[in-house]
Amino acid sequence: MTTPFRHTTPPSPKAAEGRVAEAYAQIARDFGITAPPTFVVLSSAPELMLPAWALLRESLIAGPGDRTGKEVAAYGVSLANRCPFCVSAHTVLLHATGDHALAERLARGERPESDVHARVLDWAIRTRVPGADLGPLPFAREERAGYFGTVLTFHFVNRFVSALLTGDLLPAGAQRLRPMRSLTGRALSRTVRREAVPGASLPLLRTPAEGPDGNTRENAANSPCEGPSWASGTPVAPAYAALRTAALTGADLLTPDERSLVEAAVAAWDGAHPPVILRGYPHRRELPAARLALLSALAPYRITADDVAAWREHAVEGDGTDKSGDGEGDGRTDRDLVRLVAYGAFLAVERAEATLNFSPAPARHI
Repeated sequence: MTTPFRHTTPPSPKAAEGRVAEAYAQIARDFGITAPPTFVVLSSAPELMLPAWALLRESLIAGPGDRTGKEVAAYGVSLANRCPFCVSAHTVLLHATGDHALAERLARGERPESDVHARVLDWAIRTRVPGADLGPLPFAREERAGYFGTVLTFHFVNRFVSALLTGDLLPAGAQRLRPMRSLTGRALSRTVRREAVPGASLPLLRTPAEGPDGNTRENAANSPCEGPSWASGTPVAPAYAALRTAALTGADLLTPDERSLVEAAVAAWDGAHPPVILRGYPHRRELPAARLALLSALAPYRITADDVAAWREHAVEGDGTDKSGDGEGDGRTDRDLVRLVAYGAFLAVERAEATLNFSPAPARHI
C-alpha cells in the first residue's frame, strides 16, 4: 500500500490512548478530518503533536481574525516555503470556507481580487525572510494573535511536512484536479464554518505527575507558561510556548558543537532557498544530525533517504541519540527523527517570530 509518510512509520491512530486519543477526537471535530497525516506523522513524539495541534487550533481555527484571511496567510507561508502538500491543503480549505473563486485564483497562481486578501498574501510570503520589512499589518491589531499564530504554525508545519510527508494531499495527486479540490472542500465546509470555542485544546497540554501519595494529578509546573506578548491574554500564547519548549528539547540530539553550528547557520540565514547543489551544509557522513537539523530549518524538502539513513547509521555514544549504548544506532527511533526535524524547524520559526515582532501597526483599522 502507498503511504504519505517518508522516513518514519507512525503508530496507528486506532491504537492511540490518553491525550493522543483525545487530540485525535478533537482534530476530527474541529478540523473536520479524522487522523490527518499532518498530525499522525508527529504522533511518534506526542509531546510535539499535542502543542502543534493546540497552536493550529487556537490560532487558525479559534483565534481572532477572519478564517478566510488566515487561510490566505497560511497559503502564502506554504507557498514561500515550497510546501506543495500545505499549499494544496489551504486551497481546499478555502473552498471549505465558501471562497471558491479565491481558492481557484490562488491555485492558478493569480492574485486575490480583494485588496485585503492580496495584502495578507504578500505579507505572509515575506515572513519567510528574516528581518524583512513587512509593512503595516494587513489586519486589525487585535487580530495579531490569530494571524501571527497562524503564520508561525505553518512555518513549523511546512517544515516537518516537507521533511516527513510526500507532496500529495490526496491519493494519486487528485488535488491537482479542480473538481476534487472543490468536492473535498465542500465536504469540510460545515466544520470549517462552525464557530470553535477558544482554549479547548489547552487541557491537552497539561502533563500528569505523581504526587507523594502515589496518585496522579495535574502538574502545575508543567502547565504552559504565558507565552509571547503578541498573543497575551489569548489561548494562542500558552500553545505557542508549549510548542517552543517541546521543539527546542530536540537540541539534546546534537552535540554542543553541532548545536552551535546549526544555530549559527540559521542565525545567518537570509531566507533564500539553497541551490540544487548543496554547498556549505554539513556532510551527511560526517555530521548527519547537524545536516538534518539545518535542512529542516532552511530546506526540508531537500532531506533525502540517504540523509536519514546516514543519521541512523552514524551512532556515537554520548551524542544523545544512541539510547542503546551499543554504538550501533539501535536507539535512533522515529521519535528521535521527528524531534530532530522539529528542533531545526523551530529555529526557523523563531527567526520568523523575531521578524513579526518588528511589524508596525496597521495604518488604519481594517
